[in-house]
Amino acid sequence: MTSSTSPSAAPAASKAHAPRGQATHSVDKKDLGFDFNKLVLHLYETVPQFIAPLRIEKFALGQSNPTYFLVDGREQKYVLRKKPAGALLSPTAHAVEREYQVLHGLGTCGQVPVPRVYTLCTDSSVIGTPFYVMEFVKGRIFPSPALPEIPSKDRRAYWEAAIRTLARLHSTDLHKAQLASYGPSSGFYQRQLKTLLKVSDAQAQVKDAKGKPVGVMPGRDMLKQWFEANMPKDEATIIHGDYKFDNLIFHPTRPEVIGILDWELSTLGHPLSDLANFLMSHYAPSQMTHSSIVGIQGRAADLGIPTLTECLDLYAQAAGRPRIAAFDFYAAFVFFKFAVITQGVKARMYRGQASSREAGEASRLFEPCAEIAGRIIREAGGKGKSKL
Repeated sequence: MTSSTSPSAAPAASKAHAPRGQATHSVDKKDLGFDFNKLVLHLYETVPQFIAPLRIEKFALGQSNPTYFLVDGREQKYVLRKKPAGALLSPTAHAVEREYQVLHGLGTCGQVPVPRVYTLCTDSSVIGTPFYVMEFVKGRIFPSPALPEIPSKDRRAYWEAAIRTLARLHSTDLHKAQLASYGPSSGFYQRQLKTLLKVSDAQAQVKDAKGKPVGVMPGRDMLKQWFEANMPKDEATIIHGDYKFDNLIFHPTRPEVIGILDWELSTLGHPLSDLANFLMSHYAPSQMTHSSIVGIQGRAADLGIPTLTECLDLYAQAAGRPRIAAFDFYAAFVFFKFAVITQGVKARMYRGQASSREAGEASRLFEPCAEIAGRIIREAGGKGKSKL
């Protein structure tokens, strides 16, 4: 990863000052949970110019797929991502094979910046589970869309670079990238709505030790009815699934995206779902300051950030599509989706499966996210058909 927040950027030189997501810790070979020597042999056989000795560290922040920082005898840096050990809850979860597939396909096209992938190993006898190895991209990752690290006069350029990069991603020739069958080509939002409602209804029934249930999502029935009545026409492009600043690597000194990270949720889907994910902060109030959503509603101009309308217009221009007249469905849906995700965090806390401070903060976003989705719909005209 890079120097700022996700594992394709590298750890900072001084771990004491490593940005969020960049810190690593040393790992004793006997604590790796796999045969170190088998890994070295595999790298010799599959990674060009690899040479021992190999140094291996683990990224400090928990990743759904364990992620390691590798340095070989030439001081060449790599990132290894593997499936977790043990039984998986879902056969489609932690699909490092899909991550490799999309990175390889996009890298072949050369249209969007992604880390180069070197090898995919599906032989579990090597290190216990499938894994892949990619290059380490040196750069900057910004945890907050408010970009406090950047002077206000320069922030617009970073936002514009991120939006133009997203438009290029959505313009990828799926056949050239060999990704035409990477996911279903239609019914994206219908499937999402059905799945998320089913998950949310199950999570609502979870009870804590005192018998208190997580509870039904605020406005659940209204949201369901409005989404069903306002489904947009199908579009199918490659989508990232979690496009936001802390999944982007910027050039060390310029407002230029040089890498896109964390492709676990990528698929074929509606391109405006990615744009909505990226623009969540424009709909969130300023008092919302959780690491996942930093609200800048009404503050964009003061922060030197493009307004919501400017972002939509820039994306449309860069993507070569008509001006986006209404964005209500996409914006409301992404907050509905995030409400389901944070409801899940709350459910795991009620079961005693998520006790960290971060999890506690995330769980408190459940109701606010559902309420923001409802607010967007009301401001769009309530039950009336949205112009999509």
